[in-house]
Amino acid sequence: MNLPLNAIPNPDLLASPVVELRQYTLKPGRRETLIGIFDNQLIEGQETAGMTIIGQFRDLDRPDMFVWLRGFDGMEARKNALTAFYDGPVWAAWRDAANATMISSDDVLLLKPAWPGAGLDLSGSQRAVTPDFEKPTVSNDLQAIVVIRIHHLRPGLEAGFARDFQTGALPVLAALGARPLAAFITEHAENSFPRLPVRAGENVFISIAGFDSTEAYARHEAALAASPRWQAFEQTAQWEFARPMEVLRLAPTARSLFGQPTPA
Repeated sequence: MNLPLNAIPNPDLLASPVVELRQYTLKPGRRETLIGIFDNQLIEGQETAGMTIIGQFRDLDRPDMFVWLRGFDGMEARKNALTAFYDGPVWAAWRDAANATMISSDDVLLLKPAWPGAGLDLSGSQRAVTPDFEKPTVSNDLQAIVVIRIHHLRPGLEAGFARDFQTGALPVLAALGARPLAAFITEHAENSFPRLPVRAGENVFISIAGFDSTEAYARHEAALAASPRWQAFEQTAQWEFARPMEVLRLAPTARSLFGQPTPA
């Protein structure tokens, strides 16, 4: 089915200098309920308040996890946008229904682009218009996916790791089938909206890549494991890691602005 499309309402926020990566732990079996509420009721209200809803996803490996990204035009703009939304009528109308699906919504990383131009390029992106009664299609093995790698680094090493990743790792990833889409490091500024906690004290580097399917990603991982250049990069970087890397394999929901397959 071909869905009608409408353009993102905030073109000035396409390369958001502040981004939240939010991972919600949900009550068993409630993910589709939250996605229905989010996709149909909560996107436009947030964007009207001044933020960009970048993408929302089903975690393919954790059936009770909902992962999403939203962007802001700075820390003060974040405060103003979140205040407008969470004190506004849309959240008041849907807060109880959304919160009823959740166990925890406090796993939040506050991020900024890892180098100039490393933010998400949403230019030309369009969001599908899904009728309220239409349930989004659950991902299958042929659906495009987004993979987020969260590298937990020792304090003070984000900028150096980002430089090494840009020059040493990015070309290898692209050559072996990934579509590098963005890279972020921790934004260490004070939380400008303390009503919503973030994971303070984190030191992360995050890479985001796209793949045509889960099979394409599996082939990519096999190629990385066999690549001397990738093995050399990983070996050199080992001392910088504070704990093991997290890998999120994510399937975009029907109305995710980001992560949809590129039209042929």
